[in-house]
Amino acid sequence: MSAELVKEDYYDYQDLYVAVPTKISAEVILPCDPTADESLYHICIIVISYVAMLILVVVARRQKFVFSRKGVPALLSPVNFLDHTQHKALSVAVFGILFCRLVGLVLSPNPLPFTKETQNKEYWLILALFYYPALYYPLLACGTLHITVGYVLGSLLSWTHFGILIWHKVDCPKTPQIYKYHSLLGSLPEIACLAFLSFQYPLLLFKGFKGTENSNPFEDLKSSYYTDYVKNILKKRKPSNASASSSNPKLSERFTNALKSYIYTPKDVFRFPLKLVISLVVALVAVYQMALLLVIGVVPTLQIVRKGVNEDIAFLLAGFNIILSADRKEVVNIVTYYMWCIEVCYVSAVTLTCLVNLIMFMRSMVLHRSNLRGLYRGDIYNVYDRQRSIRPSRPALVCWMGYTSYQAAFICLGMVIQTLVFFICFLFAVFLIIIPILNGKNLALFHIIGRMWPFWLTLSLCVLIQHLTSRFFFIKKEAGTQDLTNRGFLFLLTYLLFPVNVLVGVLLGIWRLVITAFFNIVHLGRMDISLLNRNVEAFDTGYCCYAHYLKIEVSQSHPVMKAFCGLLLQSLSHGNGTGDAARNAEEGIQLVSQDKKQNKVPSAKQARGHWHLLYTLVNNPSLVGSRKHFQRQSSESFLNGTLKRSSKESSKKEGGTTAASKEREGPVSKD
Repeated sequence: MSAELVKEDYYDYQDLYVAVPTKISAEVILPCDPTADESLYHICIIVISYVAMLILVVVARRQKFVFSRKGVPALLSPVNFLDHTQHKALSVAVFGILFCRLVGLVLSPNPLPFTKETQNKEYWLILALFYYPALYYPLLACGTLHITVGYVLGSLLSWTHFGILIWHKVDCPKTPQIYKYHSLLGSLPEIACLAFLSFQYPLLLFKGFKGTENSNPFEDLKSSYYTDYVKNILKKRKPSNASASSSNPKLSERFTNALKSYIYTPKDVFRFPLKLVISLVVALVAVYQMALLLVIGVVPTLQIVRKGVNEDIAFLLAGFNIILSADRKEVVNIVTYYMWCIEVCYVSAVTLTCLVNLIMFMRSMVLHRSNLRGLYRGDIYNVYDRQRSIRPSRPALVCWMGYTSYQAAFICLGMVIQTLVFFICFLFAVFLIIIPILNGKNLALFHIIGRMWPFWLTLSLCVLIQHLTSRFFFIKKEAGTQDLTNRGFLFLLTYLLFPVNVLVGVLLGIWRLVITAFFNIVHLGRMDISLLNRNVEAFDTGYCCYAHYLKIEVSQSHPVMKAFCGLLLQSLSHGNGTGDAARNAEEGIQLVSQDKKQNKVPSAKQARGHWHLLYTLVNNPSLVGSRKHFQRQSSESFLNGTLKRSSKESSKKEGGTTAASKEREGPVSKD
């Protein structure tokens, strides 16, 4: 059958121009109401939750009285769930539940369970954004007091939430929104978090009965982690003999080092802050939720369309002058095969997006540890573009509060864009390269590239000539050094190849644009690296938020500072009371003064000690931003927070010229 006959057949059947798949029997999912009424359940659980909160407040006040008798100057409030003395797993689980609820209420037609009104959904959605944090807040508060009452209430609340959620999903596994099993699949992380809480609270209660669970709010300062961290810093390290080999590493060593930079291996002398752990877990939940939405929002529709293709599709394609074959059954097979290829490309794009984000998470964990340990040592320029003081500020505190939320939002937005870009790339590769090669037809792309072979050959030869002449003709090696030679021919070749290099520059510019866009798309969900140049990284909102977040974490939870505070508390606990401690302090002062009188330190040794102290303070990177004298130095004078030698020498010269005037003015204030 010829193409003209197919066209005549098409005009004879104009009534079939619109090919509607009428043979598909779509499954109708009706709205389901569980036997446990959701609105009544929420009314009951919110009352139970805040009765539990009142009990915790009363217990907290009594706990304050008990601890004040023991000399602990702190109020065990049920709101310090992000403190380092609390159980990290409880906070992580509750934040995971809250994010799952956020995704559900955005997609649900009824954001609040108390109302079925769909006209003013925007207002109910705003109320729901505050309702669910208030609903799950008691699950956090029950674990902050470290007492039996809190663990009992936490077990009761977690079991209630978990049991009712399982009840609802068993009664109504199918829902009409998006996909019939979306509600069930989307609630799996929430079920896992509630199951963990239902197990963790009874476990803490059991440990409390056995006496192994510590209720001391200052146990964090007494932890051996901080002392081990300080010991690791002060440990003498053997000089490495691999400096010569590290200058020219082998290809296998480069590959191994690159692989290690993406694999996070835990270390005993480092642990992540609680807020960062929560951010990582919420990011993993966000990857799952977005992957689920991307798959069930498109793949079922493609499957329905593929199953609904029949012989009428031949007439529809003929209306656009697309004649795939004279046989209608063959046309159906071809279209079905193409639809299957589109589905495979989309699923592959979503899978690649998930893998890329998981790899980025592993790399982020390695970089988080490197940045935190660097800031602990005072390495400011590794994170910031200029000298900054690690102190709390208003922007830093705002970024610290929103860091976890921003991270989840960037992950969701990045996955949508990554899936779209990867899907287009897969379609291009499959329909323009792979399928034409397999079938031996529609090789238009290869024909275009083949007709341009003289152009590609010219560009390749010109680039090759430049590399070869630069290697063998324009560079000479004498006595271990390299220098230019044949400068006249070099200038002539530069002039002759100018037009060709313009065309090469166009190709390099396109490649640069593609690589830059691809890099930014792949790393869009990461906040620990800047997508902009070092000089303008302040305009990168994600990296700026991350840098401010690190500022708060380092200033408030430095391991060396906590080790020092722990040693102070330990020294106080060894005393016999405030009066004894004061008396011992007075006796110690008297003994020290007597020792000073009896044993006078030689002036030369004392001066040498003062100079050593001064040298230590000058070379302390964390104190550079606090000195008035060094604040006059520019950022170019510092390398990783330490003054360069040239800057030191110039500062010494300046100090030498003004030494006499300072002596006349009086003593210099201490830094």
